[in-house]
Formats: sequence, structure tokens, C-alpha cells
Amino acid sequence: MASTGASRRGAASQRPPQGRSSRPDKYSVLLPTYNERENLPLIVWLLVKSFSESAINYEIIIIDDGSPDGTREVAEQLEKIYGPDKILLRPREKKLGLGTAYIHGIKHATGNYVIIMDADLSHHPKFIPEFIRKQKEGNFDIVSGTRYKGSGGVYGWDLKRKIISRGANFITQILLRPGASDLTGSFRLYRKEVLQKLIEKCVSKGYVFQMEMIVRARQLNYTIGEVPISFVDRVYGESKLGGNEIVSFLKGLLTLFATT
Repeated sequence: MASTGASRRGAASQRPPQGRSSRPDKYSVLLPTYNERENLPLIVWLLVKSFSESAINYEIIIIDDGSPDGTREVAEQLEKIYGPDKILLRPREKKLGLGTAYIHGIKHATGNYVIIMDADLSHHPKFIPEFIRKQKEGNFDIVSGTRYKGSGGVYGWDLKRKIISRGANFITQILLRPGASDLTGSFRLYRKEVLQKLIEKCVSKGYVFQMEMIVRARQLNYTIGEVPISFVDRVYGESKLGGNEIVSFLKGLLTLFATT
């Protein structure tokens, strides 16, 4: 995909031209966690390996929302192992939602690009260098991982989960025409200032938040590139998608349809 349906010209005035800054690029990974004690050491190791092998300047910001399973203590150990310049633990006292986790995390991000992803190993860091290459090739404001285009796919889901995800994307495409193929995915690269602006505009919480981010990006004429990814269902822990999240998604979708 080359860009959103919105005009690239509109976005061009909102982002700095390439080459304007001599500061080397730095990538801040925001990792919201809740009960990810088993997964966190693995995802951090994979991230460090991917960044190191590609000689990419990075930091990993862990936003733990008061996990009762000891995730925070694991994060503290990782901070000691890899160093506080690479692993930044910025916890909160309780679970306050994905959108506010990003707001909290971005306050501590020192990179000019921000990567958001899940901590449950469903998003493999091996795709990050591809995100970065895609962004530079097209000077995109956002690069989004897609499960529904090219070589992208989903592994480990039962039929019910696949139908829910496919159905959510299908309905969204018809109602909102967002110009991106995977609206509910949460593996993305943003220019930092673009993510800040989108978070200010978004009002949704939970499962629908990622979808609104893309819809608002289209409204603001930001450009979006896509990279096919393989999504693998979590190995440890339980999925946080339940009936309440599905109802919230449908309500949020109808709200966006009525207001955009």
C-alpha cells in the first residue's frame, strides 16, 4: 500500500522534510503490560537482538499497570540486565486503559519515532527493521503491520477469533473507508509528533482505540504505509479480548461512523 486515500500534500506540511535534522534516528518502543511475567523477558530479548543486529538506536519503555503476577519485578530485573538507558520501567498503580498507557509512555520517550506493539509475543520484533525501511522509502507518518495483505497472516487463533477479527475489519472498511487493511492491529511505527497529535484527538478506549487512531490519521491527512506481518496467538497467559470488548468495539465503530 502506498498511502492512505488522503492527500500526501496535506500531510507534507505537518512533518519535517527528510534530512532537516542531523540527529540520528532513535526508536522508542512502548510496551504496555498487564500480567505478562512469562512473556516479558522473551519479548525484550527479541527486541534487543533485532535492534542490535540492525544497529538501530533504541529504548524500550515498559508501562506496567499494577500486574498482580509480578510483571513489574521482572521488568526491574530486565532494567538491571540491559541498563536503564535501554529498558525504562514506567509503571502505573492500576489498569487504566491502552490509550492512557501510550500517553504515559510517550512522556518518557526520547526517540523521534515510536513503536507500539503487544508484549505477549504475538508481534515478532523481526518485522521492525522492515517497518523502518518502509517508513524511509515512502517518508510515511505511520507504518502499520497488516495481517490481511500480502504475506500477512494469523496463527494460533480458533475459528471464532478469526471471524471476529475479519468481521471487525470488514465492517470498518465498509463504514469508514480508512485506507488501511488492518484496523484493529496494534503493531505500528509512528513519527513521535504524529502519535502525540493522534492521541490528543482520540476518545476511544480498549479494543476500538487502534481503529480510531487510523481513522483520525486519515482525517488529518497523515500518510500510512503497510508491512505484512505474521500474528501469532499468545503462548503464555490469557487473551484480554472478551464479550465486553466486542460490544465496546461495535459501539465505538458506530460512534466513529456518526462523527467522522
